[in-house]
Amino acid sequence: MNATTLRRPLPRYALSESWRRRLPLLPALLFTIALTQVPFVMSIWYSLTDWQVVPPGPRKFVGLDNYGKLFSDHFFRQAVWTSIEMTVVPVLGALVLGAGFALLLDRKFFGQGLVRTLLITPFLLMPVVVGLVWKNQMFDTLYGVLNWVIDKLGFTPVEWVSRYPTWAIALVLIWQWTPFMMLILLAGLQSQPGDVIEAAKVDGATPFGIFRQLTVSHLRPYMELGILLGTVYLIQVYDQVAVMTGGGPGSTNVPYFVFQRSIGGGWAFGRASSYSIVVVIFSIAIATVALRVLSGLLKGEEIA
Repeated sequence: MNATTLRRPLPRYALSESWRRRLPLLPALLFTIALTQVPFVMSIWYSLTDWQVVPPGPRKFVGLDNYGKLFSDHFFRQAVWTSIEMTVVPVLGALVLGAGFALLLDRKFFGQGLVRTLLITPFLLMPVVVGLVWKNQMFDTLYGVLNWVIDKLGFTPVEWVSRYPTWAIALVLIWQWTPFMMLILLAGLQSQPGDVIEAAKVDGATPFGIFRQLTVSHLRPYMELGILLGTVYLIQVYDQVAVMTGGGPGSTNVPYFVFQRSIGGGWAFGRASSYSIVVVIFSIAIATVALRVLSGLLKGEEIA
């Protein structure tokens, strides 16, 4: 076999080495696309129709009419505002508390591992369980822990869930998502270069000055990542709303509103699909920003 034979190009039907490696993964890729994208495409089609299941009627194509009526719906606007409250307040509250716990755990003390495990536990619980525990054991007027404390202090017990439904759910979300923020910020604190801190101490910087000028700037990308990921998840909160208030006045966010307009009794699948598509678009936009922040954070870690 001479050199000319070795340099002979492969036939057109021959697969390259990269495609040979990817070919076994192709069935899994096609299955994933069918499982995730086909329902999404069908939802887009449903959002362009007038589809009322009860009472049953023909499915009519109406184009963008559902989207045109979307923001003129007073109840939808109220649900959007509730979703904003249930997202912004828990994210910021969990970020502040998570930063405080991360600063406490970023030092050696006896029982550090046990304390870290106990602080992480709320994030490991199922949302339905969290909602039931807080509704029946914390917020209950007769048997709740909060009202027991209020009664011992001489004040009148408060019906938290019925009087302040949005804030009650937001408090539960803060409790559950604080460990998530704590873990992200703790990772940021432990990745802070120690030689820079020591150099600042040698130069006479105070602990508060080191925290304000060095630690906060170092934690900024981690804070951004926590805010973006928390927003992606909390904008889709459904379980706590269903368990604690059942979508009562002042607590119906967009995901629960979509449920009410579809299988929850409204049966207007065309209009409900348009609502859900809007939520998906906002979620994708937020997730895209989160991925960019995460990519920049990882590149920064590689450079360091």
